[in-house]
Amino acid sequence: MSGVGARAVEYETWRIEFPRSSSRAEIRQVLTEHAEYGRWELWRVRRYVDGRCRVWLRRRRVRVAARPHTV
Repeated sequence: MSGVGARAVEYETWRIEFPRSSSRAEIRQVLTEHAEYGRWELWRVRRYVDGRCRVWLRRRRVRVAARPHTV
């Protein structure tokens, strides 16, 4: 996607780790809250043999354009 006016999209990421004792309902509730109120989206999920669950969330980094100073 290169061309005139194209720019790279920047994301910030956040990793959350859930212990083996966490239920699916608890994990779903936490992720839903972050998605609704923090504007995070699910990026990657990794389940390990020992039962841990590691989740990466990401959201688009918001850049505010500087306004020219007028007198």
